[in-house]
Amino acid sequence: MAGTAVAPALARAVAPFVGGELPVRLRAWDGSEAGPVDAPLVELRSPDAVRRMLWRPGELGAAQAYVAGELEVPGDLDTALTHAFAVARERGLDGVRATPAAVARAVRAALGVGAIGRPPTAPRTQARLRGRLHTALRDRRAISHHYDLSNEFYAAILDPAMAYSCAYYTTDDMTLADAQAAKLDLVCRKLGLEPGMRMLDVGCGWGSLSLHAAEHFGAQVVGVTISAEQKAFIEQRIADRGLADRVEVRLQDYREVPDDGFDAVGSLEMGEHVGERNYPTYVEVLRRAVRPGGRVLVQQMSRPGPKGGRHPGGGPFIESFIAPDMHMRPVGETIAHLERGGLEVRDVHALREHYVRTVAGWLERFEGNREWLTALVGEEVVRVWRLYLVGGAMAFRDGRMGVDQILMVRPDGSHSLPWRRTW
Repeated sequence: MAGTAVAPALARAVAPFVGGELPVRLRAWDGSEAGPVDAPLVELRSPDAVRRMLWRPGELGAAQAYVAGELEVPGDLDTALTHAFAVARERGLDGVRATPAAVARAVRAALGVGAIGRPPTAPRTQARLRGRLHTALRDRRAISHHYDLSNEFYAAILDPAMAYSCAYYTTDDMTLADAQAAKLDLVCRKLGLEPGMRMLDVGCGWGSLSLHAAEHFGAQVVGVTISAEQKAFIEQRIADRGLADRVEVRLQDYREVPDDGFDAVGSLEMGEHVGERNYPTYVEVLRRAVRPGGRVLVQQMSRPGPKGGRHPGGGPFIESFIAPDMHMRPVGETIAHLERGGLEVRDVHALREHYVRTVAGWLERFEGNREWLTALVGEEVVRVWRLYLVGGAMAFRDGRMGVDQILMVRPDGSHSLPWRRTW
């Protein structure tokens, strides 16, 4: 096959796998092109891109090639991915199994264009975790992989409060910062916080909820995180705002929280990280920590399909590069866990569309600071995050992921929940 144009050869080879014509315009490293001229352009800049997708077929191989710079999308990434997903749905490509003959033709084509060889080394940004799933040590490593990237990196993407969870847009013209403040207000109102009340913030992140509850509602707050970077950040903000008498932050695993008797407990997008097997333990920590009659609010992402489908972590890319060991499930299954754990569910508030706008706000800040971020963390990390933010917004937009606020009370005590919603 010497002298064969690469792109047409690859297009013929993958036809059985993509249901016919390429869904994109393909440009290969030799300059040849194939596929519809009006489709989004995808460039394969190295045979290693093909090699990765042979060794890791599907999403992971393509993501590795993109992260490594071997595959490029010169145009709008959202448009290209949306188009590819739409074609896959139209052609019913989910779970396609090619014949042995088709596989053999694809291998011959890869051999002919010089793309056969040992698997390329995984990108350095891909998580490498060892040990039994959701032990305290492995959980610390998983959280460190994502959250200890650097406080400066996250400050360039998030709002000034450093709220790394879905915001709440009460008006169409709200800024990201205003929508995050509205979310924090909403959580504190749902928890019924008043001056002097004790609140536990489980998985407190960079302290947005802890600091807001203390500063604006007068609460006495204990926040727990297993990220050393986050703890240092919060302690500086506590000192800057003179809140040392109202906020305590601990470097502590949620399973190690000994306290009880809190008036309220909040946990924003932490439950996805504890795992399916440990979720009852997480619920018991929430239940034990709050006094009888006290309120608990969990904000948590969901994923449709029994137990979150084939990829409860969000898909091979997110599970490998962003949030290893994350586990999402349908909101109904989470509610069942919470009720079995002894909490009474009183309100479920779906916020999926709000996450689309939240991620759009993060992506706008990310793109505006892209040059600085590249100098800070390197091109590979920036490519990971661009794919993560664009893909995440699509997942919430298209209903492949959701997010909900679940408000509960601990039984066996009188509660102060209003008869009518006041939030």
